[in-house]
Amino acid sequence: MTNSLKDLSVGDSGRVVGFGEGSKAYRKKLLSMGLTPGVSFSVTRYAPMGDPVEIRVRGFSLSLRKDEAASLIVERHAS
Repeated sequence: MTNSLKDLSVGDSGRVVGFGEGSKAYRKKLLSMGLTPGVSFSVTRYAPMGDPVEIRVRGFSLSLRKDEAASLIVERHAS
């Protein structure tokens, strides 16, 4: 089942499947941050107001704004 990253909860893990609509430059920025299709990650925390979200990917922590998280299409791993 595919979702947007913003639909996952703290403790969930998943895999990047692709990207939603957005500018080409923005997609390039996400790719340069290591969010390539097939990479696994886990959601480590949300800020108190729900923005940004922090994920653990490729051995480092990465914070994404809500609109950035919404543009990532992910597949949730079964827990």
